[in-house]
Amino acid sequence: MPGRVNGVPAEPPPAPRRAAWQALEEHQRRINGVTLADLFAGEDDRFERFSVTVAELLVDFSKHRATSETFELLLELARAAGVTEARDAMFAGQPINTTEGRAVLHVALRNRSQRPMLVDGADVMPQVREVLEQMRRFSQAVRQGEWRGYSGERVTDVVNIGIGGSHLGPQMVVRALRPYADGPRLHFVSNVDGAAIHDTLAHLNPATTLFLVASKTFTTLETMTNAHTARHWLVKAAGSEAAVARHFAALSTNLEAVNAFGIDQNNVFAFWDWVGGRYSLWSAIGLSIAVAVGMDRFEELLEGAHAVDEHFRLAPLAENVPVLMGLLNVWYGNFFGAETWAVLPYDESLVHLPAYLQQASMESNGKSVTRDGARVTWQTGPVVWGQPGTDGQHAFYQLLHQGTKLVPADFIVPAAPQHPLSEHHDILLANFLAQTEALMLGRSEEQAGSAAKSFPGNRPTTSVVLPRLTPRALGSLIALYEHSIFTQGVLWDVNSFDQMGVELGKELAKKLVPEVKQGRPDPGAHDASTNGLLRAIAAMRQRG
Repeated sequence: MPGRVNGVPAEPPPAPRRAAWQALEEHQRRINGVTLADLFAGEDDRFERFSVTVAELLVDFSKHRATSETFELLLELARAAGVTEARDAMFAGQPINTTEGRAVLHVALRNRSQRPMLVDGADVMPQVREVLEQMRRFSQAVRQGEWRGYSGERVTDVVNIGIGGSHLGPQMVVRALRPYADGPRLHFVSNVDGAAIHDTLAHLNPATTLFLVASKTFTTLETMTNAHTARHWLVKAAGSEAAVARHFAALSTNLEAVNAFGIDQNNVFAFWDWVGGRYSLWSAIGLSIAVAVGMDRFEELLEGAHAVDEHFRLAPLAENVPVLMGLLNVWYGNFFGAETWAVLPYDESLVHLPAYLQQASMESNGKSVTRDGARVTWQTGPVVWGQPGTDGQHAFYQLLHQGTKLVPADFIVPAAPQHPLSEHHDILLANFLAQTEALMLGRSEEQAGSAAKSFPGNRPTTSVVLPRLTPRALGSLIALYEHSIFTQGVLWDVNSFDQMGVELGKELAKKLVPEVKQGRPDPGAHDASTNGLLRAIAAMRQRG
């Protein structure tokens, strides 16, 4: 059941992975008829043997269609693929982003030890600490009311303008840590659809609003369009261009463009080309987090991630939780033909986590070319999706339970809530436990009384339990998934750290903007469908 790639049956990768891959294919055929119920019936200690703890997190792998032999064979694949060597190369600052010739060192951003982190032979930790201290000074000034706008009033609202990793990460964390938020109100704008910035500004006071513009190049079309709209709104209200310096900060490396925009150079926060966008919330891109919850809490987030980094860096493969998570995703995607992976947090505060992990995984491993430039003949990154429970139970769980598709799912829950409504949390926990049990056991037609009421069961799940959704626990959770995604990329032999698939549409959009404004296509520039759509849109706009 290896699935298909571009319409043809998938093939195993070449040596050195091939032998381990083929051993797993044979193993899958042997155990395909063995159910999770069978495994639990024969292994009273299955939970104890297949659940592990990393940092503050309990991760239960026992409800997977896997035996001890399965894990041994998967670990052989990890060794053959060079997971250990790739991990060590990343922490050593080697240019593992081969497409762009860059190091991948987001782990340096949350390095809480005194260990140097090197890029091109130079320790980057002094720069990292300098930016963290700048973030502390800035966030404290805003939070304590020392930062004043053009009218002398303190900041009540902060708008983060970014897109992709400059938006999804900060938005996810700020929402998750809302119980700790004691600073200005945070708002996030990313979509170039004017409704996003219009609706946000409609409820804000220019005199008390601060904007954080997150764009490494300060040229990203969506971000800069929104930033210029916000700038115009502010200047119109203030009556002076000088107000920009009191109401904007930039998270960027393009000092010339930032200066032309009118932002004070003291309010520009640097980050580096060895930080990928989807791994950047730990950098100055996380300034909105520090403003919302304070720099001490932001550093607790870093500490939680660092704890998992150290586990990933030092733990043997057989005990390495992110490695095991990555191996199981490959197990279902490449040997059972599963094409999606569901992330199901049982905590409303994690409402943005599925979207965040969607980008982290699909932008990283949605590749069809190996690191050497050859076409892959095996399935790579899964489609990632999800929604918090219990909302999802009344939406798509029908398909999870009785549908024809195999969907491995991660269930995430805190043991204790961040609110005083304990009865609500008891019910939430009961639903969390019930769903994974039901997906595992199912219900036979004989038990149910009819085929329509029967459940096949045998649906694999991972359960992740946090003591409480603290900044530290959240940092550990995010890092756990980051390293799992990294592991999958190594197993599939793809470069997880470029995103060339994002570029073509952006290039074409820039060319199309003047044609949309003029209401007519450039002759010979596009296909017949695009030309037809341009003309139809122009006609509709003329009619109003």
